[in-house]
Amino acid sequence: MQCFFLSGFASVPVKGSCCSYSSLAWAFQARCFISAPWTVTVEQCRQSSFFNTLTADELWKGALAETGVGVKKGRGKRRKKKLRKNLNRGQEIGEGRSGFLWPGLNAPLIQSGRVQAVTQRKKEERERIQSEIVQQRDTWEKKRKIKVKREGGWSGKCWGGVILDPPDPGPNGETYEDFETRVIEVKNVFCMNAKEGRKKSIRALVAIGNGKGAAGFAMGKAGDRMNALRKAKNKAIRCLHLIELYQNHTVYHDITVKFKRTTIRMKKQNKGYGLRCHRAIITICKLIGIKDMYAKVSGSKNLINITRALFKGLTQQETHQQLANEKGLYVVEFREEQGPLPIVVALPEGTVREDPEPEDEVPDTKLEWSDVKEAQGMKRSPWVNVRRTAW
Repeated sequence: MQCFFLSGFASVPVKGSCCSYSSLAWAFQARCFISAPWTVTVEQCRQSSFFNTLTADELWKGALAETGVGVKKGRGKRRKKKLRKNLNRGQEIGEGRSGFLWPGLNAPLIQSGRVQAVTQRKKEERERIQSEIVQQRDTWEKKRKIKVKREGGWSGKCWGGVILDPPDPGPNGETYEDFETRVIEVKNVFCMNAKEGRKKSIRALVAIGNGKGAAGFAMGKAGDRMNALRKAKNKAIRCLHLIELYQNHTVYHDITVKFKRTTIRMKKQNKGYGLRCHRAIITICKLIGIKDMYAKVSGSKNLINITRALFKGLTQQETHQQLANEKGLYVVEFREEQGPLPIVVALPEGTVREDPEPEDEVPDTKLEWSDVKEAQGMKRSPWVNVRRTAW
């Protein structure tokens, strides 16, 4: 039994699964004698079960243990997180196996000036529509089971070095197809909460660059991996740094930078030298456009510290022209092909300073003991004192 409740009037019972009246308007005129103009609120009510008294959001909260009571009792704790499903996907209001055409739902209410009555499709048409629905659901099921094949990262199943899709388009429709996105680190982190206890989330570190000096990095945190990666890459495109390159292949000068417990020493190299450094630095240098550089990481090998230290050192480097303007002197460079003859690479824009540079301004370069031993031929092979078994 279904009842239509009218605000301020008696209810109209409708017997059977199908409407026995040609139209709802006729039913109201026949049973309720409503005078024009009609201001009627019709609400279909089926309070026959517990599930019909709650909204969809309240039912989903109970199923996913999102309510406060479920969280306190640890319901669904330390299990794979369940996600909300769209149960209305593929469903059309009024469509069913019986193939009825309901005016206003799956058929026009008024056609050629007349209110349409409830009709039924032919058997062949019903079978065709049902087969299309089944085929569409099979397609969705196959897409859900297909695993996305991603390009391998630095090693094995490691997410470091994996290529991601470009960031999402901006608010004005701008796209970032010329930017390449790489994952640096994906890590599980935990937060202690008074209600939920030990709550797990995913933290992702992503770097982005166009290979022409524009690059950036950002971190994203979310409950699942893909949302964390999406947040990180969309944030990184808004935090870009412009890094100057010497002849579009290396840095302008040697750099020593320290961030917390991580120290990075970067050395300028000639063309064809390549990138000989930490794998995270190699990935970021390729995004920036640096092709030849040597870098050594000492201290903490934390990937976040390495990334921050690298960008800190590259953004603080001075170009030859900036150095010439600051010192008021010519900037010269010694190259192997020129021998002992210097090459002038930058001229000061103002007047050249005649007096020599004061001793306070001369940089006190700290030499690395490993470099000194290598230059003096004192560096020994690590295999010198290793005992070899005689066969």
